[in-house]
Amino acid sequence: KSKKQSTVSRSSSEAEYRAMAQAASEITWLVRLLQELGVSNLTPVQLHCDNQSALHIARNPVFHERTKHIEIDCHFTRDKVLEGLLQLHYLPTASQVADILTKILPGPHFQELLSKLGMVTSSAHSSLRGGDEPILSLAAHFASQLLT
Repeated sequence: KSKKQSTVSRSSSEAEYRAMAQAASEITWLVRLLQELGVSNLTPVQLHCDNQSALHIARNPVFHERTKHIEIDCHFTRDKVLEGLLQLHYLPTASQVADILTKILPGPHFQELLSKLGMVTSSAHSSLRGGDEPILSLAAHFASQLLT
């Protein structure tokens, strides 16, 4: 989920790293809950990020002069990687499926991301607009409305 950060980041790497820390916190909570319910073999959880610098900070346990402005509580992600709870993977920006809900995308890219979500076009027509153009499945139609 998207959430406004409570602090101002000095770089895009720091902002991505903070977002990874938030995701790591939520993953930790979910894994613990599922383990209490008897579900096993949940780790490692794959966490994808499109910022290679943020991934490097999270993977490298050595403290660097360039990262001293990042608060200690943000190194929660690094701790979870070292514990084996998380595996971090690079995902190119163009492949970010969440972009379909947060950005205005060109038609072909929008269609590509829709297919990654398993959504297909439908031959049904909208009763409110009329016309001959096919509309997207309900969820895809909703996502497209969020972007306009």
